[in-house]
Amino acid sequence: MTRLSVNINKIATLRNSRGGNKPSVKDAAINCQNFGAQGITIHPRPDERHITRKDVYELKPLITTEFNIEGYPSEDFLKMVIEVKADQVTLVPDSHNQLTSDHGWDTWKNLNFLKEVISRLQENGIRTSIFVDPNPIAIEGASEIKTDRIELYTEPYANLYHINRSKAIEPFIEAAKVAVTLGIDVNAGHDLNLENLNYMFKKIPDLKEVSIGHALVADALYIGLENSVRKYLNCLK
Repeated sequence: MTRLSVNINKIATLRNSRGGNKPSVKDAAINCQNFGAQGITIHPRPDERHITRKDVYELKPLITTEFNIEGYPSEDFLKMVIEVKADQVTLVPDSHNQLTSDHGWDTWKNLNFLKEVISRLQENGIRTSIFVDPNPIAIEGASEIKTDRIELYTEPYANLYHINRSKAIEPFIEAAKVAVTLGIDVNAGHDLNLENLNYMFKKIPDLKEVSIGHALVADALYIGLENSVRKYLNCLK
């Protein structure tokens, strides 16, 4: 089964644009789980432009499925995710002022750094995942780092999907095969939506989890959050 983890960053973005607590990220997390989502993802950034540190701590006791926290592994970030005992931490190579994640790790260049970080997280009982491009060499580096999972950066797939979907999926199929051969589980995320998700799901049977936020929340504006979550779950059947 491929699990759906709903990224609720955009709920926090909308809340922060006005101040106050509407819409509530806590209610969003509870409802997404009630509607069938098997996980909640957040990405607290240093500038707190969407999810804040306060949100991280307030959300933890509300997560009955899986709590996946994304972020760059700064010392502050690592202390926070260890303290709240995240179920999974997804490490991204983002700069502090980056709008959104747009590339994966150079695993060989950052080998020693990532190896130390991942060992520290695993010692605290946290499953680890690192954001990578669909590049077999980068995935071989991920194996050396001893990460539990990789998350394939899927924007290139989404961009090419309407032009040539079979060509778009090829490098991701190959990347997943390499990862599985090396004993690494595979997640995926970024720009996946109701149009392109099911095709990826069918072509990569070993996919463990997809993390989807922007498109799912955008769809919810038109069809409601419950319908949106359920439609994405249907894409994974």
